[in-house]
Formats: sequence, C-alpha cells, structure tokens
Amino acid sequence: MNKNLRITLLLFFSLLMAGCAELQQVVRTLETEAPLTQTEIIAGLKEALSVGTDSAVARLAKTDGYFRDAAVKILLPPEADMVVKNLSRLPGGDKLVDDVILRINRAAEDAAREAAPVFLTAIRSMTITDALQILKGEDNAATQYLRKTTYNQLVELYRPKIKTSTDKKIVAGISTADSWNKLTGEWNKLASSAVGKLAGFEPVNLSLEEYLTTKALDGLFLKIEDREREIRRDPAARVTTLLRRVFGNR
Repeated sequence: MNKNLRITLLLFFSLLMAGCAELQQVVRTLETEAPLTQTEIIAGLKEALSVGTDSAVARLAKTDGYFRDAAVKILLPPEADMVVKNLSRLPGGDKLVDDVILRINRAAEDAAREAAPVFLTAIRSMTITDALQILKGEDNAATQYLRKTTYNQLVELYRPKIKTSTDKKIVAGISTADSWNKLTGEWNKLASSAVGKLAGFEPVNLSLEEYLTTKALDGLFLKIEDREREIRRDPAARVTTLLRRVFGNR
C-alpha cells in the first residue's frame, strides 16, 4: 500500500469516527429533548427507584455494609455510655463492647437482604401523580416517597432481627438488652426519687430495640437518597436511555 493511499484511508476513517461521535451526540440530544409521555415518566421514575434501591440494598446487605461505613454504622445510643463504661472494666470488656456493636450491625446487614421486595411493591404501586411530584420535587423526593410508603413494613422486617441480636447472651448469661434494661431501670429509680428530682435527673425511656431499628433504617434511606441525588445530578449515572430521557428533560 503506497503512502498516499494510507493517508487517504486514515483521513477517511478519522472523518468516519468523528461523524459517528457527532451522530451519537445527536441521538442523545434527541433522546432528552423529545417530549415525554406520561407512560415514559412513570416508567422512568420506577426505573430510577429500582436502580437506587437495588444499589443501596446491595451495598448494605453485604458483610460490613453497615459496620465499615462510618455514615451508617450503628452505635449504641448516648444513654448507653454507662453500660459501655461498666463493661469496659471487665477483663476483655473493650472487646465485648466491640462485639456487641458488630452483632448489631450484622443484624442490620442481614435485614437489608430482605428489603428489596418491600421496595418493589411500593415502586409497582406508584401512580402518575406520584411520578410527576417526584420528578418535579427536590433531590430526595423519590426517597421520601419510599420512606412514606415502606417505612412501617421495613420496621417490621428489621425489628425482629435487631431483637434477636440484642437478646443474645454475651457473658455470664447477660445480653445487651439485659444490660440496657438494668441500667435504665436503676437510673430511672434514682431519677424518680426525691434526691433525683432535686438534682434535676431525667428518666430514660428509650427502647434500645426501637432506637437501633430506627438507626438501621436511617442508614438504608441515606444510601437510597445518595443514589437518587447522583441520578438527578450526574448524567453519567443515568445508565439507561429511559433514565436519560426522563431526567434530561427535567
């Protein structure tokens, strides 16, 4: 092949590739600028919710999904400081506290594995009114829709697993829940006494099980919200044509 032919072919393929790139850009522009139908809007929002929830559930359901993520890791409530201090005085107490926190987070990770069907039911039930409100809403509008429509079911899913974890005997036949109940019981006796009232002590009426369940769900919805915000703001996160059309037209 002579030199002039090689140059001609190189120029031809360069122009061809440039044309393909321009054509792809035109196609993407047409995808996002064409008027949306109601069917596309609701399908696109359902797809966005599916992508967001699947991503969040998969991330949290894996081992260390909660435990190694500082944004969602579940710790004992501030009212449990005395429990932690007392356990720390025992031989190996520090490790014991760490084990309790690890088990709590493992329970949340286990519960997350069963959250997907709950979200799927809510997504399938979405109406066009719901979809339009979400599309025009804030960056967390879809997350708020899911919180409103799934929260109670998720509480019932998570709570038994958290309870199993906190009820497990950890040392000398004592569980995390036993330690918590004893601590708050003694404290509340003091807070309700004349001396306690005079000192301005307040009773602790926090349910450890409910607190931990709430924290676990807060973490779940935080991850869904992060994914939703990414889809709304970052075109690269819109991984399908439908997502590009719906959110590109927003």
